[in-house]
Amino acid sequence: MSLPRPLAPSRLIRALDPRVPIAVKRRLVEPLLNRTFAEPLAEGEFDVLEGRRITLRVEDLGVVLTLGLEAGHLVLCREAGEATIRGGWREFLCLATRREDPDALFFQRRLLIEGDTELGLTVKNLLDGREEGLAQGRLGAWLMRLERLARRDH
Repeated sequence: MSLPRPLAPSRLIRALDPRVPIAVKRRLVEPLLNRTFAEPLAEGEFDVLEGRRITLRVEDLGVVLTLGLEAGHLVLCREAGEATIRGGWREFLCLATRREDPDALFFQRRLLIEGDTELGLTVKNLLDGREEGLAQGRLGAWLMRLERLARRDH
């Protein structure tokens, strides 16, 4: 008798993410985002999100995160976003690490903005405005781990 083959990482994430309570996601994601964006948050660059929400939808992983701004901190929200940026895992990784020109990802329709396009473009510009990309510090370590897991799927 053989052991069952483990799920591919993307299938595992797709199966687990909807079952993870938002309180757990907040404890994991919010500190990471707020440390990563500490400087632009302190400078008020994310103030456009105060009282607004944007959804990031990683379609191939089935992950949906809706972000807002409360008291100068990025927070995960239960409600749907007014704008959505959607695409595959690899496209978000390219945006985060600046491996490809962020504008090209959108022009090639590998990443899409839906809903309030102005809000979506503003957030896209904030995300890609960091010269070194987002792949720094703890967030960078997480992104690299996730990239290795994604490679195992293929």
